[in-house]
Amino acid sequence: MNRIINLNTIITSILLLLLVSCGKSFTDLAPISNANTNNFYNSESDFESAITAAMNTLYSVYAPEGPVSYTGELMGDNATLYIIAGAQADKHAFRDYTIQTPNTMVYSFWRQFYSALFAVNTVLDKLQVASQVDVEYKKVAEAEMRFLRGLYYFQMVRLWGGVPLVTKAVSAQESYSILRSSEAEVYNQIKSDLRYAADNLPLSSNVKLVGRPAKGAAQTVLGEVYLTLGDKANAAKELLEVYNSQEYALQSSYAAVWGPNVKNTKESVFEIQYSSANASTGTHSPFYQFFFPNVNVLGFSGVGMNQVTDDLYNEFETGDPRRDIAISLGYQNGATFQEQKFYKKWIHPNATINGTTLLANNDFMVYRFAEVLLMLTEATGDAQYLNKVRGRAGLPLWGTAGYPTSRYGTLELALEHEARMELAGEYKRWFLLKRLNRAIPVLTAKGKQVTQDKLLLPVPDIVRLQNSAITQNPGY
Repeated sequence: MNRIINLNTIITSILLLLLVSCGKSFTDLAPISNANTNNFYNSESDFESAITAAMNTLYSVYAPEGPVSYTGELMGDNATLYIIAGAQADKHAFRDYTIQTPNTMVYSFWRQFYSALFAVNTVLDKLQVASQVDVEYKKVAEAEMRFLRGLYYFQMVRLWGGVPLVTKAVSAQESYSILRSSEAEVYNQIKSDLRYAADNLPLSSNVKLVGRPAKGAAQTVLGEVYLTLGDKANAAKELLEVYNSQEYALQSSYAAVWGPNVKNTKESVFEIQYSSANASTGTHSPFYQFFFPNVNVLGFSGVGMNQVTDDLYNEFETGDPRRDIAISLGYQNGATFQEQKFYKKWIHPNATINGTTLLANNDFMVYRFAEVLLMLTEATGDAQYLNKVRGRAGLPLWGTAGYPTSRYGTLELALEHEARMELAGEYKRWFLLKRLNRAIPVLTAKGKQVTQDKLLLPVPDIVRLQNSAITQNPGY
């Protein structure tokens, strides 16, 4: 996705979305105003503005305080919270498994997803009737939007289970007739969207705009979808095509994966673009500042999100270089070193500070090739792929004498361990534990009050007040 665009384009796209919005429903979406939108979607440049607006929703979904971060990290055992701005009780509830139906963060996440889907569905609706747009352009544009829709519904179904399935831009009145679909129905839509995307997106090397999704990105998400559904055969098929495409490769070292100027390498499968070049556009990377402790000792205001647990830090093997690259032990406060572990994968040394905001330049990889390799071992039972990740880190390979078999005596445990070390901080841990049916035993052993019901979020109270026919998840 190319977020580094002219500010006027962003404003135009935002105004477009505002023009098609009025009324409220369970999604807080709005009816399309034909008088406004029909005059807009006439050319490829019109669609590019709308597609950019839809793609820009990634910045809220994958934000440091977005839905994937709160669940993927805080609801696992990698991260914790101490002091953080905002409704602290609602935020700490993710860490403590005390989420209740009025939780403001859960409602915010629900709104973010459906607002994003409205933007996506509007483009898809208008593509179907666009008579002045090249057929090949329409095919790729539809694939990009269906990739995004499939990705978002995949996150949603893992957070809430079955959700209202909206595949077109609907009016407020229409939305009241759309109730929760079953998980199976949502997954069928996800597979359909991602299959279309995989079949119609170009290879990574042929993508015209930096950051737009490629065929391999769609296949990677589809592979994870199949793993989540327990279909290892189809997962292996998709992931092996990514592996054999020669479009992707590991960076030479783990250190080479990170840095403010490390962008869109062969390891990147799907990457969100940021730039510190212009503070006024808000395109700077927020991750280092938000993951820094809640202090202002370096000239910018740290937020304190996803602070690293001792449990994660202590699981790294002796000599694993990833620990010290990924995690800082604390920060210097005058003459005192304050111990508090936090993620530094997205550190930008000497970045410009604008007021109390750090204008970092680091991108965020939603998927990278190391994860493809780990999922291939999960899908095939073949340790060769996992060993490529360990080999890059300079660690003893699974199946050799030096491997810590006493701690990780099966390939399944080795995979769980390796994914935790390699992908720490990248919003993956909780979803993997759920997929492997390991969330309850692992997290309860570490003092979290996890039950099967608590592995899904509640449907927000406001949603059910707006439409009482929307059912609640068990346990809430």
